[in-house]
Amino acid sequence: MIRLTIDSAGLARTRFVVSPLHEAVNTLMAASALNSRTGPYAWVGRTRRVLRREKLELLSGLALERDGGYIPDLLSPHPTGPGPEVAEQLEAVRRTDPERVRAELETVRRGITAANLVGRPVPDVVLRTLERGPRHFAERIADELGRYWELALAPYWPDARAVLDAEIDQRGRFLARHGSGALFNSLAPQLSWSDGLIQLESRFEVALPARTVLLMPTLVSRRIHVILDTVDGCHRAPTLMYPIDRPVAVPRTPGPALAQLLGPTRADLLAALVDPATTAALAARHFLSAGTVSYHLGVLHRSGLVSRVRSGREVLYRRTPRGEELLVTR
Repeated sequence: MIRLTIDSAGLARTRFVVSPLHEAVNTLMAASALNSRTGPYAWVGRTRRVLRREKLELLSGLALERDGGYIPDLLSPHPTGPGPEVAEQLEAVRRTDPERVRAELETVRRGITAANLVGRPVPDVVLRTLERGPRHFAERIADELGRYWELALAPYWPDARAVLDAEIDQRGRFLARHGSGALFNSLAPQLSWSDGLIQLESRFEVALPARTVLLMPTLVSRRIHVILDTVDGCHRAPTLMYPIDRPVAVPRTPGPALAQLLGPTRADLLAALVDPATTAALAARHFLSAGTVSYHLGVLHRSGLVSRVRSGREVLYRRTPRGEELLVTR
């Protein structure tokens, strides 16, 4: 069980954050901890292929093959603002304090017995790189992270970021109506808050005071977990990362290339099909005639970009995987 005590001042400082490198590092967790989604989130399941294909040795060596291990926190720097840019975070990785580099890699090896965190062997390639100095190690791992980000996550990040931001907006409205205690209790069944004590059911045993808590939604992780500072204890605020079970639907904005390829009207209709919709609903939303929408949907259907299915008296259109892929890449 993880127990975090927090007073009213700490509760007042609690805030939401979105972190690109935390999502990247989440993909290095054991496969059982990753969300297996389809459609626009299928990229989560493909990220490990990039590690193998690009021979990113340090990241591959630190990735987890089974549950319960530790990935160094230096790979996902503590967010200083509500939404850090990936370039800012990569620079923070490069500037990681040398003592922190050594201490976190030692935690990988030895674990933390008191917390039930089990250690694991550190691959030779990681040790050889560390022998050249912790600063060299930090720069090398930042380079690999940057390449991994560009190839595995960057193409999908604008859409993912929109979903994460929409989740935070929705939680903010919940907070305004129901209060912070109800907010914590709504994030996951394993999490509870009562009388200044946050408790999370976990195999790890940790009890700490918290000056504040960061709340971080994730599309990648399947499980809720707490990120704690293994080096300085309470120096960094605990980060409570919780999965989005049902991502908020966010329409995409078609890029210029897609509009040029399909035409602006068809591109807008394809982007609008976040959820299945009828011709009439799309016509009202886009201020077009039903006949015009029907014509463009017919073109998209014949191109394999949308499918249609009858529901009672209505015909619903939805994007196909091919249509999803076209939106992502264009």
